[in-house]
Amino acid sequence: MTKPDFSRMTRQELRAYVLAHREDDEAIEALIKRGNPNSPKYRLPKTEEDLREMEEILKRKLGSSWEASLTLAFKLNILILLSP
Repeated sequence: MTKPDFSRMTRQELRAYVLAHREDDEAIEALIKRGNPNSPKYRLPKTEEDLREMEEILKRKLGSSWEASLTLAFKLNILILLSP
């Protein structure tokens, strides 16, 4: 069976294909690369002020899971550093 041309599919068609063929990594990658056109766009932080602003946005979006994620990331980094 030949794969469809993902570049010719609409986002909705590609999404439907991925839902029907969840094991197709190439299709999943094509969908991820397209992104969501309705997602808000954020500029990359260039200054300390920008970085603090981005951190506040992430805190608002993630809520209490933000602190948990940071704690987990810190613990994982420690484990990596301590591993032989």
